[in-house]
Amino acid sequence: MINKVEICGVNTTKLPILSNEEKNRLLKEIKKGNLESREKFINGNLRLVLSVVQRFAGRAESADDLFQIGCIGLIKAIDNFDINLNVQFSTYAVPMIIGEIRRYLRDNNSIRVSRSIKDLAYKSINYKNKFLKENNREPTLEEISKELDATPEEISFSLGAVQDPVSLQEPVFNDGSESIYIIDQVSDSKNTDEKWTERITISEALKKLSAKEEMIINKRFFDGRTQMEVAEEIGISQAQVSRIEKSAINHIKRLYN
Repeated sequence: MINKVEICGVNTTKLPILSNEEKNRLLKEIKKGNLESREKFINGNLRLVLSVVQRFAGRAESADDLFQIGCIGLIKAIDNFDINLNVQFSTYAVPMIIGEIRRYLRDNNSIRVSRSIKDLAYKSINYKNKFLKENNREPTLEEISKELDATPEEISFSLGAVQDPVSLQEPVFNDGSESIYIIDQVSDSKNTDEKWTERITISEALKKLSAKEEMIINKRFFDGRTQMEVAEEIGISQAQVSRIEKSAINHIKRLYN
């Protein structure tokens, strides 16, 4: 999908690149109402839209459609960007572009959500964005519910209903050598002690691990904790927990292979 050279009539191999100095100059001109600078700035940031669209390459959606929607997000970012903020335009624009594409995907999702729930979710998202901009923090469910005259449960349900479905095998972090997947963050309260019919053998294997490896294996597979929960409890990163867990499992496999 994303390997196309031409998207929406635009040759992606010939997209212009603006220097930081050019971007800052054009942004100042745009704020003065200069339409020519606006068009040049949009064209100079189409590579940014393309890079975001590539994140959605696994979907069956048309690259042309996603690119057009991404351009809408780019234009909204230009209109709302504050040049007095000490932040790069791309840092501000990428979430806007992603948000616009995700809204499009939600509206065209095969999982149908009622219009009333969608409306409540979008109102909640808009209020969250406005509140964050004004208060430098996200509002609580109670604050959103008070503003929109809905219960916290209704707000939570509506926001969950418009989220894109994701695979449990989707990576959420990569440190360059190892990835952490969504499934690594899911607690499993059923798969605890009573499900381990070979508990005695496992217990003997655990004794051959280091103290930290044994502790993490116990918390992960006997207590049903997520990697994130274990990381917070023992004061290391989730990536470290993942690495130690995999090392311990490989150690146990070597013992019994």
